[in-house]
Parts: sequence; structure tokens; C-alpha cells
Amino acid sequence: MRIIPGHKTCHYGELLVETEYWLVLLAPDQRNLGTCIVALKRDENSLSSLKKKEWIEFVEIVSILESALKKAFPVTLFNWGCHLNSRYQRDHTDCHLHWHLIPRYKNPVQLGGHTFQDPCFGESTMKATVGSFFPSEDLKGEIVTRIREHLKDLNRKKA
Repeated sequence: MRIIPGHKTCHYGELLVETEYWLVLLAPDQRNLGTCIVALKRDENSLSSLKKKEWIEFVEIVSILESALKKAFPVTLFNWGCHLNSRYQRDHTDCHLHWHLIPRYKNPVQLGGHTFQDPCFGESTMKATVGSFFPSEDLKGEIVTRIREHLKDLNRKKA
């Protein structure tokens, strides 16, 4: 698990690639295959405070990451979320701005002996009745390898 530099308790996942302003990570919970976190490298807790260069690079990441995931897996569509409210539910003064990328699948996907299903396809993942899925190290490694194969355009600073 990767800890964001300068942050003691925000565990966002396995580093896939690092760009000038952002870290792209495979989320620990793979209930939806290929779920990623895109975390800003500097301390910030407001979208309106992002710098123009950070926004420009984020847009590039969105395009390349969605394309990489579609090449790696049969993704139907993507949900993106930036939920800053959890910061105020507990004393998370060291957490900062990050995006959740949740691939959505119309059909089940088989990988490494596991069947990934999206039981609430077409609805919010918050309606999901299934719990979290934390893959074995072998399965996580296979997911990471498949995604990294298609992230070459973001490999300015490869993990």
C-alpha cells in the first residue's frame, strides 16, 4: 500500500504511475475491477484551489487512464467522484484532494479465477449491496500489470 508523501494516514493504494502533479493508484478495494485513485501530490482540500497546470494535467490523465482501462478490461463506462465530505466526519486533517475512478461493467469479468460483477450497473455504486473485495497479491499484480501496459503515455515518472 502506498502512503501519499507527507500524509501519515491516507492509504490510497498501489502506485501505478506518477506525473508532475498527480499520483495514479490502484485502489485497495477492487469490488469494481480497475478502481483507481488520482491524488494531488501537494496538500490541498478544495477543487477551486487547483492551479491551471494541475487541471490541465488532470484532464490528460482522465483521457489516458480511461483509455488504458478500456484496453485492459471490458469497461462499459466510468464514474468519477471527488468526495471531500469524509474529511469532516473524522479528524482527517492530513487527507487531501483526490478523485475516485470507478469502472462500470454491464457484464461480469473473469480474471485470475475471480468473477468481478457490477450488481448495480447503471446506478450509483453507493447502492451496492456487496461488500469490499481486496484481491490477493497475485491478482492485484495481474491487475496492475494490465493497466500499466496501457499507461505508457503517462510514464513521465514511472512507479
